[in-house]
Amino acid sequence: MTTPPYPEDLQQPTYPDDLEQPGLVRTGRSTFVRPIRPEDADRLVAFVGGLSRATLAYRSLGPVIRARDDVIRRGAYVDYLNELALVALAGDEIAGLVRYVRDTEDPDHAEVTFTIRDDDQSEGFGRLLLEHIAAAARARGIRVLKADVLADNTRMINVFLGSGYRVESGPPGQIVHFDIAVDPQAQAVARAERREHTAVRRSLRPLLEPRSVAVIGANRRPLTIGHEIVANLLRGGFRGSVFPVNPRAEQVAGTRAYPSVRELPEPPDLALIAVRAEAVPDVVRECAEAGVKAVVVVSTGFGETGAAGRSTELELSRFARASGMRLVGPNCMGVVNTTPSARLAATFSPALPTPGRVAMSSQSGPLGLAVLDFARRLRLGFSGFVSVGHAVDVSTNDLLQWWEEDPETSVILLHVETFGNPRRFARIARRVAPRKPIIAVHPGHGHATGQVDPGGRGGSGRRGDPESREDTGGRGDTAGHADPPGPSDSAVSSLFAQSGVIRTRSLQELFDAALLLAHQPPPPGNRVAVITNAGGPAALTVGACVASGLRVPPLGERTRESLRTALGPGAEVANPVDLTPMATAAHYRRALDAVLADDGIDAAIVLFMPPLADKPDEVAAAILDAAEAAPSKPVVASFLGGAGVADLLHRGELVVPTYAFPESAAASLGHAAAYQAWRSTPAGVVPDLPGVDTDRARSLLAGCAPGPVPPRIAAELLDSYGIAVRDAEPGSGPGSESRSEPGSELGSESGSEPGSRLGSGPDAFLSVGADPVFGPVVAFGLTGDYADLMADVAHRVTPLSDRDAREMVRSLRAAPLLDGRLGGPGVDLAALEETVLRISAMVEDLPEIEAMELRPIRLLPPGDGVAVTRATIRLADETRKGGPS
Repeated sequence: MTTPPYPEDLQQPTYPDDLEQPGLVRTGRSTFVRPIRPEDADRLVAFVGGLSRATLAYRSLGPVIRARDDVIRRGAYVDYLNELALVALAGDEIAGLVRYVRDTEDPDHAEVTFTIRDDDQSEGFGRLLLEHIAAAARARGIRVLKADVLADNTRMINVFLGSGYRVESGPPGQIVHFDIAVDPQAQAVARAERREHTAVRRSLRPLLEPRSVAVIGANRRPLTIGHEIVANLLRGGFRGSVFPVNPRAEQVAGTRAYPSVRELPEPPDLALIAVRAEAVPDVVRECAEAGVKAVVVVSTGFGETGAAGRSTELELSRFARASGMRLVGPNCMGVVNTTPSARLAATFSPALPTPGRVAMSSQSGPLGLAVLDFARRLRLGFSGFVSVGHAVDVSTNDLLQWWEEDPETSVILLHVETFGNPRRFARIARRVAPRKPIIAVHPGHGHATGQVDPGGRGGSGRRGDPESREDTGGRGDTAGHADPPGPSDSAVSSLFAQSGVIRTRSLQELFDAALLLAHQPPPPGNRVAVITNAGGPAALTVGACVASGLRVPPLGERTRESLRTALGPGAEVANPVDLTPMATAAHYRRALDAVLADDGIDAAIVLFMPPLADKPDEVAAAILDAAEAAPSKPVVASFLGGAGVADLLHRGELVVPTYAFPESAAASLGHAAAYQAWRSTPAGVVPDLPGVDTDRARSLLAGCAPGPVPPRIAAELLDSYGIAVRDAEPGSGPGSESRSEPGSELGSESGSEPGSRLGSGPDAFLSVGADPVFGPVVAFGLTGDYADLMADVAHRVTPLSDRDAREMVRSLRAAPLLDGRLGGPGVDLAALEETVLRISAMVEDLPEIEAMELRPIRLLPPGDGVAVTRATIRLADETRKGGPS
């Protein structure tokens, strides 16, 4: 292997071969530890590309999941003194990596990070690599290695605590800081302070953990908004001061009132505003002058009333941020934080949630009222709830970052309509989801907007003519190739899944999934056992499992034999396990113990149905005992027709959620299994693409106005990203692909297919459009009936990794036409995937691009590449770009 040259900014150092040593991990497995070398660059890319999202999250303390190829390769170049990386090899592959970087301001200290391949994380590679890096650091004058570890990364914490080195840790928190004294003779000075909070979290603390709250517009009359906010603050046990503000009242809800926010005894951290819309701007100004740090505008009468109201609320947001305040709303119902440090119920909702592990952001005030009422009836506990209303400032993106580090929150729920900055949402979601499930209710925006066009065409423009628009009085969003409309419902689901977000279509489905993930672990796989005392409901459950992507496999022979012994000859020991109506609590316990011990089963659904059921308390205790004995496999129930957290299935911290109907239990398990599969799948890497000239592309864009880009400039822009646009042959332009003969794109040899002169493969298209939730979305499909009639189009959110591009191209139902499975030569899939990646890189680097389409793309035989024959690009108006929320 040829050694790659060192980057120009690095001098090639002397390789320290004295650090090459064999080693044994805890399990007795042999490995070889050595310093990293430049020729390890390919191994390093493969190593990082194979890490699961969960491992990347622990490694990076909240990562950007998709690492860039060039950044990864740079990690193979170190100077072996101020930066050193050691690899533990398993065969010719990297099983583990440790790296230190010397602190330039404190040279006898260095930051250290560890990364272990998923399949090797229980072997003991971390402790072995710590021993080697500590010795190497000590020889290079480093006394203390510093490490930051997520508090729930117990494996890495145990490596440090059990290492034998003197270890000092900072105060408990979401991130634990360790100082490891590598020289036993040195007096290591522990750094006790936690990592400084991010700017977003600092700004949200006065909102979600205020020390004092003012309610401006507090009313003396019960059942009014201003009165109920004060009453809820007091009833909720808020630990700080509550200041009702009403110039005509001496008291509100038994608490002294003040005539204005200026006359309060201290500047409150948080102010809730419940006055007429026209008075809100003056009140917000008074709050700023009084030193208030955050305001919640409950009042209505803003953006929902028209353009003037929208202008007013945007001005409110600008003023609040300029004054150092965060603003929630307007048109919202307040904020709730049940954590012990806050106990904040700053809302007028008549139903307050019980404390729990679920947090939710809702964009609708009325919906929020229903949510809190429903959650209380289900006994689903909340750690936090924020109604963001019109979200002119504080957004769901901000709240995700707060709950990301909140130790009291383990599940995050979202009511999703749109985001001010969808690119930011997609990135934050991909960072948070590996550690905390995010469940969103989103019925699909295509039907609401009339923009359900999977092929990226338009409903009102002429086929094949991106310049054609019907006069819609606005942007003409539903017209033209260069402005693809919203993806289909199935595509929306795939976009959520790519980001790691569990997508539900109803509030009931949202809460069903939340019940499971708040109280049970996600299943390690999709294999489910069903235990029942009634055959009919079991059959419905099996059907629901299959519909939810689950399997109900046969039980293992050892499990069946155990069931026969435990249950007697009358029981059905297949899967489902039918205990018969005469089943006792003991039967349920033995059956659950047996199936949960089966290596071929990942979860269990337990049915206990009236009117045949007897002694439900004993059966519930048996279910709890079995669930407690198998904590890594989730157990859910449909128990006596109840729903939520039932008293009988609740023991201390242990809860087996129950569902009114077994189909709901199956659907929730399906969501949890899909989430765990995503979480465990390697994310891939964003490759470093040769032939990209970003400076040239930016100079080309500098001379373009918003709107359609001239064809010559569009071709040059694509060329700057390594994509050549060939002139279409006569008669093979967009018009020819709009009405091909039936079957002409199924690989016929008649030559009637568009592009047949360039190759025998089908034609394809790639388009990019701005989705209101996800931001830039790439769509790929074959032209003609595949997209138009069969909706066979794949969608992905940028930035795309190599794995995303590969899966995208191969996910089409028409993929056999591309890979040669139907007997033909197939097409150049590698070139096609590279084109997808180049388009993704282009829209990431050039956010001015609002929409783009390459149609048709001639797919040529393997080795011949692809031929883009037409391209359209449109630039966004500055006024239409997403905001920073």
